[in-house]
Amino acid sequence: MTAHLPPTLLFPHPVIPAPGRVIEVAPGVLWLRMPLPFALDHINLWLLADKIDGVEGWTAIDCGYGNDATRALWETHFAGTFAGLPLLRVVATHYHPDHMGNAAWLLGHCVGGDPLLWTTQSEFHTAHLVWNQLVQYRMEDNAVFFRRHGMPLDAERHQAGRGNLYRIAVPELPQQYRRITGGSVLSIGGREWETIIGLGHAPEHASFHCRALNVLISGDMLLPKISTNVSVWASDPEGDPLRLFLDSIVRYTDLPDDTLVLPSHGLPFIGIRSRVVALADHHAARLAELLAAASALVTAYDMLPVLFRRPLDVQQQFFAMGESIAHLNHLWHHGRMQRAVGIDGVVRFSSVPHQE
Repeated sequence: MTAHLPPTLLFPHPVIPAPGRVIEVAPGVLWLRMPLPFALDHINLWLLADKIDGVEGWTAIDCGYGNDATRALWETHFAGTFAGLPLLRVVATHYHPDHMGNAAWLLGHCVGGDPLLWTTQSEFHTAHLVWNQLVQYRMEDNAVFFRRHGMPLDAERHQAGRGNLYRIAVPELPQQYRRITGGSVLSIGGREWETIIGLGHAPEHASFHCRALNVLISGDMLLPKISTNVSVWASDPEGDPLRLFLDSIVRYTDLPDDTLVLPSHGLPFIGIRSRVVALADHHAARLAELLAAASALVTAYDMLPVLFRRPLDVQQQFFAMGESIAHLNHLWHHGRMQRAVGIDGVVRFSSVPHQE
């Protein structure tokens, strides 16, 4: 969902890097951009100057979508941007395909560094669950789940028929990893990057803060113009990821407000506190609209036009359903919605009258 841009954000790097080119946004921190085959048409990736066991080279933060177009751009960077130095290490903020799609492929290009993927335990394991379509992580499982939340049968079948899209976007996965935990420090190029764990968007999303550079690689947890997807899926049908997300982003306000934030989508920006407030206000407004619209029993599918005031393609509808359920579940868990399962098996919600 679009979350309106706070007027106080600053954008010190307003020009995006051209394909195959980079922009240095901080000493030893390079910004490169890769295409995505979606409405959200790009991802920002980061190269950090590094040195492991006396060998100088680069650490990649996130990997891009696992397709030929992205790999061709990586080859361009190997030939030019890397300036003859090797790739030493690969780090993934989380398991989503635009972040982990080329992880195994990039690790095959590491020379003289660390051959294991650096990521959190939950992201590594979830990647394998989705890739192998286990324990309610199949597209068909989510389609049936959406049907229980009001999606019409033809739309359910359309979603189920899409198959394992994750395996297309992530052709192969690393079989081993090096675990990152909250508070752990990665030494990259002689500088310390502290790991900050975020929840709600992904199981155990890692962001990285370098105090010496006053830089935060935020991944998808803090984006300048949109709110990252926060969804409920079939594997955790009664979850409240929105609470987890809102609680997580508050932690970033402990960082200096002049921190340069490097997001996975959009432009690098300054203004953490303003952005966190805007995101909280955005979700509060969406929750209020749902409460107003649910005076009678409604389904998550019924609420799509309330949350998304534009036509949705098949992929967008998939994520929109997850978000709609997440917002309704949040209200239910906080006692502001009633939840009932009908004899037809469909889950419906209605507002709880406000008590003075």
